[in-house]
Amino acid sequence: MYRAPLEDMRFVIDEVLRAGETLGSLPRFEELGVGEELTAALLDEGGKLAGEVLGPLRRVADMNPARCEGQKVVVSPGYAEAMQQLAQGGWFGISADADFGGQGLPELYGTAASEMWNGADMAFALAPFLSSGAALAIAAHGSDTLKETYLEKLHTGEWTGTMNLTESGAGSDLGVMKTRAVPQGDHYLISGQKIYITWGDHDAVDNIVHLVLAKLPDAPEGSAGISLFLVPKFLVNADGSLGERNDVYPVSTEHKLGIHGSPTCVMAFGDSGGAIGYLVGEENRGLTCMFTMMNEARLKVGLQGLGASEGAYQQALAYAKERVQGGVPIIQHADVKRMLLTMKALSEAMRALAYSEAVTMDLAHYGPEANRLESQARIDLMIPVIKGWMTEVGVELTSLGVQVHGGMGYVEETGAAQYLRDVRITPIYEGTNGIQAADLVGRKLGRDGGSTMASVLDMIRADARDDIEAGGDLSIMGEALLEATALQEASTEAVLQMLSQSPEAARAAAFDYMMQTGYLFGAWQLAGGARVARTALEEGSDNEFYARKVATAVFYAQSILPRCRGYAGAVENAGGALQDYPVGWL
Repeated sequence: MYRAPLEDMRFVIDEVLRAGETLGSLPRFEELGVGEELTAALLDEGGKLAGEVLGPLRRVADMNPARCEGQKVVVSPGYAEAMQQLAQGGWFGISADADFGGQGLPELYGTAASEMWNGADMAFALAPFLSSGAALAIAAHGSDTLKETYLEKLHTGEWTGTMNLTESGAGSDLGVMKTRAVPQGDHYLISGQKIYITWGDHDAVDNIVHLVLAKLPDAPEGSAGISLFLVPKFLVNADGSLGERNDVYPVSTEHKLGIHGSPTCVMAFGDSGGAIGYLVGEENRGLTCMFTMMNEARLKVGLQGLGASEGAYQQALAYAKERVQGGVPIIQHADVKRMLLTMKALSEAMRALAYSEAVTMDLAHYGPEANRLESQARIDLMIPVIKGWMTEVGVELTSLGVQVHGGMGYVEETGAAQYLRDVRITPIYEGTNGIQAADLVGRKLGRDGGSTMASVLDMIRADARDDIEAGGDLSIMGEALLEATALQEASTEAVLQMLSQSPEAARAAAFDYMMQTGYLFGAWQLAGGARVARTALEEGSDNEFYARKVATAVFYAQSILPRCRGYAGAVENAGGALQDYPVGWL
């Protein structure tokens, strides 16, 4: 059964708050008491909800998927009650504006909560995730009327939200979509069909707020002609009460590899004359509005990789302690120990990276004006790495969880395979990892000539030298970080040269470059935690946790960080056989 890793979560949050010490004193947060006491209270309550309420539903929902019956979706047993508990605790809007029903807390706490929900039950966690994304878009681009009508209900969890982008002929290329919006007075009539709509319909709340991409009759061709509309399941009366049912219905739910409890719907808009929708932002600026919430959404998808990995690790660890082979528990077998420590080290590295950059996200929005552009450039660089690298690692670690179980991992009754099945979607949605890699290289690296990356590498190099000077186990980490940083610098220079001379070669190098970057950034953040733990030990602490943090970081340096060499080699050779190989030979 999943138990939130509260000790490590608390340690990482305290560490990143110290590193980003201005966070608690920012005007938005200074009255909230951001610090150790608040962290402990939130994690304790969230941990109980994740472990005692959501965790037991994971297998139930997997075996009893959401289903569509008579133009409505019936959710998995226990989900409606769990959603009510999540809402009552204020978790839907934990980081949302307090003026519109949110808690107003830093994104760091929302990030920690998201990890817990995904570790407990990723299918369920998609509901608050999508609601948060919809609310962000409305808050940034909606009219005052839309904000007043819908935001508080989304932030309190009384209603949920969805994002309707994909069509059968329009996936990553949304410019060819067929959904249409026809102006009619103060609203629009929406008609068309969307697919893969997560939590597109259900009976767990009173209303659902759909954000829908569509084209006006006179819209320009391609993505420049896409607009964004708010389409409620039930229309809302002037007094805030619910009115008649809107012309939007689920057609079916997809039969998926994983996340069975999440109703992934085919949604029909306007089959009976037109679904009433309201423009969000400006006409033909829909993609711009949607991208407002992309950084947060992609951070949360990365957290799905972390949450599933942590859940898989906990189950594999428990099994390895109990399963006896050769007269001893298999945890004592060298290869099983290798797999478990790989799962542990990478999970802790992902947590440290994601939590650190959640602070960067808040500083970009609410930090000192003079530093906001720098913080925004950093979070823009980090997001494709967090989404891409962490979900790729999530697939690897959940697969290792199956492997630790041996043959029993391949048997569904153990539940080990569910983590792998669930997380396998994460490299695909919210922009495939190929798109994340292309974004990292083409946009984030290319737009500033690698200067933001260079700044981060300077910070890593400085920390590595401090670790070497500190000696002992930290020097092992420091030496490994210096080597990996030099490789990253060389790869960055190579990619930048490709961008100017052979963009196709840069695109071929992009995925390997993203993975190399992720392993380095994860090592850097893990080393930061080891530094804090080493200090605690030197000050006389006998808490074994600190010794584990240092030892885990050393293992990462010796056994995981060397992966950067392989990725660096692939980046260097991206303009070779891969580019020259004829497509017809595949």
